[in-house]
Amino acid sequence: MDATLKAHLTRRETWLRGLFIVLFSFIYSIAGMVLTAIVVFQFASTLISGTRNPMLLAFGQQLSIYLYEILLYVTFNRDARPWPFDAWPSYELAALTANQGQ
Repeated sequence: MDATLKAHLTRRETWLRGLFIVLFSFIYSIAGMVLTAIVVFQFASTLISGTRNPMLLAFGQQLSIYLYEILLYVTFNRDARPWPFDAWPSYELAALTANQGQ
């Protein structure tokens, strides 16, 4: 076996990242279900009261950014691990990100 290939295959950091990719993929699926529940509750709240629930808006924005951070990490577009290894996305960051699209 080529020495370079062996070095790549035995690199601890790559295997550790693979473990975190599996972990964050599991977290992503659970967080996706939570986000779906938020969407359903927000829709129901809007139907019943005629207004959006600000608490659900804030948490929905934060969770959406968190899911995006997970996707960046597992696709190797980001090296920093998402929460709980990094800070949870703040509402201010979420509001800023949401306002950039308008």
